Amino acid sequence: MPSKEELKQQVFQEIDRRTSEIIGLAKTILANPEPGFREFKTARLVADKFAELGIPFRSGLAITGVRGELVGGSPGPTIALLGELDSLIVKEHPHADAATGAAHACGHHCQIGMLVGVALGLMQPSVLSELSGRIALVAVPAEEYIEIEYRDSLRREGKLEFLGGKPEMIRLGEFDEVDLSMMVHTTSNENEGKLCISGTNNGTLAKQIQFVGKGSHAGGAPHLGINALNAATLALSAIHYNRETFKDDDTVRVHPIITRGGEAVSAVPADVRMETFVRGKTVDAIMDANGKVDRALRAGAMAVGAKVVIHTHPGYLPLAQNETMNEVFRSNANSLVGEENVGRVTHRTGSTDMGDISQVMPAIHPYVGGATGLGHGANYVIRDYNLAVLTAAKSIAATVVDLLADGAEVGGKIIAGYRPAMTRNEYLHFMRGLEKEETFDAE
Repeated sequence: MPSKEELKQQVFQEIDRRTSEIIGLAKTILANPEPGFREFKTARLVADKFAELGIPFRSGLAITGVRGELVGGSPGPTIALLGELDSLIVKEHPHADAATGAAHACGHHCQIGMLVGVALGLMQPSVLSELSGRIALVAVPAEEYIEIEYRDSLRREGKLEFLGGKPEMIRLGEFDEVDLSMMVHTTSNENEGKLCISGTNNGTLAKQIQFVGKGSHAGGAPHLGINALNAATLALSAIHYNRETFKDDDTVRVHPIITRGGEAVSAVPADVRMETFVRGKTVDAIMDANGKVDRALRAGAMAVGAKVVIHTHPGYLPLAQNETMNEVFRSNANSLVGEENVGRVTHRTGSTDMGDISQVMPAIHPYVGGATGLGHGANYVIRDYNLAVLTAAKSIAATVVDLLADGAEVGGKIIAGYRPAMTRNEYLHFMRGLEKEETFDAE
């Protein structure tokens, strides 16, 4: 029986042997970016690769998701390895789609490369036969919580319920038989090292807001109108006046944008739209800030006699990583890049729907270097694909070997000692309770 280290070396050799294929796939996705729930080309690329490799798969999950599966040589737990299909919209990015402005300004294209690299390494018969359990290879849609109006239209049409990919796939039961989960994300922060153990992340709510006023001639009869843009700008100021009440330890972030400011400069704006996130370190912090934001929105409407429609959507829950899995990953990271090149971050104020997965099962979400620039910015690009894709794939695959080899002893102990924050049903009940639409009419 080969040792774990011997299995890992077989995996690494196969990943290295298929370097051009793995990195080429990531670069193809880079050149064809698609935002969430629109990733049809990317999903087809993944499905075609699984078919080429003989990996059984299902597609069309949560519109564009793809799930393949590898079966080990003996029964055991199921671990889901995730890669995100979607891009952002950053029109100034050097690899942006000229027509849509879509761009991989967060490195998700590397995640799909990692996913395929891990599959190539682990599916070798001499490796897979020594693992106990199943490996779900899940390409998930729509991690970036953008285009809220479009996604809400899909919800209203009954095509989905939740506006993020992983929450929707939880709803559909795609994680029902999964015991453990992990993925690796790219980072451009040099202080985080070549591989980075991560801690918690903020959760978030999403809000669509419509201020409804009364149109009138902006020059001839502004007194006959009700300026919805004034209501919105007052609401923005009222939100800002609340910022001193946010506790530092709660890491609250509220960052609204106006998506529609009026129809013509000659008319009093009667229909003004906003979107915002309300983020926080805990659910309690998010709900406290959310109440203050709602109060500020109503205040803006009241001040000018407008109406405001506030639609709150469930976003992503805070990320809480399994420390035992993190330690397994850390050991492999140390071996791959040297202990001095492995970083640790305790909390991030951004949000990810991996947080939702972490509430229902043991999960980790470490990071890998290789990127430069600002995340979600026009200058965020991958400079070192060997690190960002190949080393990341090796770190994932090695962690899987540690969890599932030797009768899945390590993975089994993690599962046995874990108590989820929520069951699937509790999770769905909680998320559904966050969906709310309220109208406040100041007239």
